[in-house]
Amino acid sequence: MGLLLLLTSVLLSSYYHPGRVVNAQRLFTIRNITLSLEPSGNVTRDTNVTLRCQAAVSSSGLEALSREYTIYKDGKTVYTKTSSTSGDLLYPLSEARVSNTGKYSCKINIEGKQMTSEARKLTVTGLSKPVLHLNKGVVTEGEEITAKCTAPGETGSFYFYFYEGSKEIQEKQDNSNQAEVKLHLRSSGIHKIHCAYTVLITPDSFKSEESNGVTVSVRELPINAVLEIFPQSKIYEGDQLFVSCTFRNAMRTFRSVHLYLTRGSQLLSSGDAKVNHSSVALAKDPGEFECRLEMGDVVKFDTKTISVTELFSVPTLTMSPPEVFQREYMTLTCKSESSASERLDGEELTYALDPPGSLLLPKGTGVFSGTALLNEFNYTCVARAKGVVKRSETLTVRPKAPVSTPKISVVGRAVLGQPFKILCHSDFGSLPINYTLLRGYEQLDTAVVKQRIQQALFTVSINNPDEISKFMCEAKNRNKEAPLSRRLNATVTVPLTHPILTVIPDPPEISEGDDLFLICGVKGTPPITFKWYPRGEEQPLHTNTSNNNNTYYQVHALSKEHSGVYHCEAVNHANNVVSSNRVAIEVRLALWKKALIGGFCLLAVSVLVVVCVLCFRSKRGKREAAAELSVKPSSPKSDDSLTVNLTHDTEVYNAATVRVDGAAVSVWSERPPEEANDEESSVVSGEPDVEYTEVVHPRPVDPARVPLRKGTDTVYSELQNSPHGAADHHDYQGSVEYAELNSEHPEINSYGLEVNNHQDLPVPVD
Repeated sequence: MGLLLLLTSVLLSSYYHPGRVVNAQRLFTIRNITLSLEPSGNVTRDTNVTLRCQAAVSSSGLEALSREYTIYKDGKTVYTKTSSTSGDLLYPLSEARVSNTGKYSCKINIEGKQMTSEARKLTVTGLSKPVLHLNKGVVTEGEEITAKCTAPGETGSFYFYFYEGSKEIQEKQDNSNQAEVKLHLRSSGIHKIHCAYTVLITPDSFKSEESNGVTVSVRELPINAVLEIFPQSKIYEGDQLFVSCTFRNAMRTFRSVHLYLTRGSQLLSSGDAKVNHSSVALAKDPGEFECRLEMGDVVKFDTKTISVTELFSVPTLTMSPPEVFQREYMTLTCKSESSASERLDGEELTYALDPPGSLLLPKGTGVFSGTALLNEFNYTCVARAKGVVKRSETLTVRPKAPVSTPKISVVGRAVLGQPFKILCHSDFGSLPINYTLLRGYEQLDTAVVKQRIQQALFTVSINNPDEISKFMCEAKNRNKEAPLSRRLNATVTVPLTHPILTVIPDPPEISEGDDLFLICGVKGTPPITFKWYPRGEEQPLHTNTSNNNNTYYQVHALSKEHSGVYHCEAVNHANNVVSSNRVAIEVRLALWKKALIGGFCLLAVSVLVVVCVLCFRSKRGKREAAAELSVKPSSPKSDDSLTVNLTHDTEVYNAATVRVDGAAVSVWSERPPEEANDEESSVVSGEPDVEYTEVVHPRPVDPARVPLRKGTDTVYSELQNSPHGAADHHDYQGSVEYAELNSEHPEINSYGLEVNNHQDLPVPVD
């Protein structure tokens, strides 16, 4: 417990130590820092300028903080000071100079916290006048002098300039305010020297005024260069020239002398005491000679210009004719337009061709003749007289190649009735070439080809394919004959016309399962592209390119889906699309399907007939059961005819009247009302299964059918010859049977009966 109290007291005493209160508790902040220029930012030379750095700092303690100030000029540190006071930092610039011009800023640093002020520009104007000093006022030509130029009171980086009159003769850079140089005044006489300087203030510079002028007298040395040329009078080409270069000096003490003899830019010779040169005079050479003497920095020279009369002019080489073709005769003429006749005889001036092996033979003075070569050749004429040789400009002879027989062809395709282009071309021949297009021997047009990239193209059109062979081409590049091409041999594309679509088999005979052939034929030039379309479809069924004028498309195993309207299209290189006629195709049922359907129909009819027969027999049995037939004999000698008229509604049926052995018998029967719509009624005999009453006649009679109609049903009563009567007419007594079926039926009672010309009608039997 005691140890704990001891440690606590030690810590408390350390915490409250007076020297540690500032370090532990001191807080501060730099609010602002500014830099000001006093008296202003623009001053003149020798003005005292003060840079004031003022910082605004807030702190929590009473003691002053340690402040580090730094002054910058153009980003470089120029002054640093540490202060423990809160006062402003003052940086004096006594007697400001131009070199003090620049941008200044101030930075404060307190315990690691920093702040920099905005930059301020200080401009100082005005430079001191430079001062020039020479070590000698009188010197001998070539003697060296020392010149010193000073910029009093200035600082910075300097460029010093030294002038002789207005001409700058030397310059020097120095970081001090003075510069010293060595000057060499080359010419004798009075020379006035002055200087000036420039102070460099990046990125600007300031130049001073001119210094005082200092006069220097330069005495000439008694030494001269001497140039002599022989001959001195009129000089002609070919004359021998003698030139010497030397010097004259009264003083024999100078030994470092050197001589140079030049002509224009050409150094002819050099030496120490005397220089000589000999050459043949030429008019083309520069006429100015110079003798130059160099002795240390002393330079003396002597110049002379000579005029050389031309002995003969530079020859010119010409060709005749101006244009020549390969292996044709030509003449080259070499001639000098002027010559010095007073110095030359007629035979002294000679001409020759270079190179010698040009295959042209001389035909006179300067005249050379021969045949032109196959390729171009360079000729030069060389004229000679009295050792003078002159060469003409090079003449390049380019023999022209005669144009070869032209070739004629069609560019692209020749389409009948449409414009197309014809090309005329020669494999060989010098340009320009005139190409003429002929039709037969009639000139149509001419094209001039002047460059290799050009082509002789002609636009024509034809209306008949045979016209293509009438075109020819003529080529010409000289005044002589012009070769003629062969006749144009090219295929003429005839546009397509009259397309026809043919169908096999014929449309009425097309059935399911058949193979259909759609044959498309057209007039025009193959190859032809054919397309087959069904009506309403944009995409073709099939596309085929053929070298024939017709082709086909086969459809295998037709079905009902193939029915429709078809047409074909055709196109060839004439790019005209033509469409054929439209053919309607209906695919019928196959034969086996038809036979099958017919068989089913026959089967249905047979079944129907059987059903009807069965129904008929069933109803007949019912009718026989309901009716009873009664037959009574009639008078055998009756000669009257029996007529029975049965009337139902508006229809009357007459039964036939027959005579049997002088007796007339009429038979009629009625259909019971309940059976009117289903069965036929007839006269029945006594036999149970026969519906007819047979009457035997002694002679042939015509049977008549007596229809009975009720509604839409008709019942016939028939009179027939009995076979028995036919066997024995004399034994037949004749009988009439009257049968009334269901006499109580109201419809039967409504019939009206009419008997005409007969007796003894049968009486109905109950």
